Amino acid sequence: MITLSNLQKKFGSKIAVNIDNYTIQSGDMLGLVGNNGAGKTTLFRLILDLLKADQGHVSIDGTDVSKSEEWKNTTGAFIDDGFLIDYLTPEEYFYFIGKMYGLKKEEVDQRLKPFERFMNGEVLGQKKFIRNFSMGNKQKIGIISAMLHHPSLLILDEPFNFLDPSSQSIIKHLLKRYNEEQQATVIISSHNLNHTVDVCSRIALLEYGVILRDLHNVNNSAEQELEAYFNVRVEQEIAEEQCQNDEASATPQSEEA
Repeated sequence: MITLSNLQKKFGSKIAVNIDNYTIQSGDMLGLVGNNGAGKTTLFRLILDLLKADQGHVSIDGTDVSKSEEWKNTTGAFIDDGFLIDYLTPEEYFYFIGKMYGLKKEEVDQRLKPFERFMNGEVLGQKKFIRNFSMGNKQKIGIISAMLHHPSLLILDEPFNFLDPSSQSIIKHLLKRYNEEQQATVIISSHNLNHTVDVCSRIALLEYGVILRDLHNVNNSAEQELEAYFNVRVEQEIAEEQCQNDEASATPQSEEA
């Protein structure tokens, strides 16, 4: 279980995250949605203790993440390609990750098998460093490495980015199955509402660092409410822009001398 308590993070005068109380239950499949700058990645970095909160705290199973590292053994995460060791080949990287969690090479090889369709013959056996792969394949390597040790908490930031439609479909299936079979808590963020609604049974709408809505998604029931919210936001932004343009047009221009 993850608990966010009086959590706040600022960058200068901008409040990136401002959450009074929010609980993510064990086994939840939670999707975090919001526009650019909503605070999704910042929240993930706070949960993973990669950023220091200005106030409040994050606890996993009752332990403050900033005061203990025990939770790291059961947590897997991929935020961006900065998590990768790009001077290794994918095989070397997977074996390195496995070794960190006490897995032998044979065990790592066995755990890679469910990802064969996802890798599509483009990751293993290529005899090149991770830095020389496409962004899509780097994304695949990062996602697989986060899941390799079967963490009970999995956090993925924009996992559908850079993936082709077939790979997006495959990873959605893999994530749902992982959540069900491992009884793992899975938290993802995505700009794509359709993907999020397809995968997640619970969805948190984050805007300006605040969780505005916490939706239980049964048979894609949250899709209509989310689309309505974002459509209204777009209409408001268009209206505000038009108003600013009208005001600018109405302002008298200074005459040239």
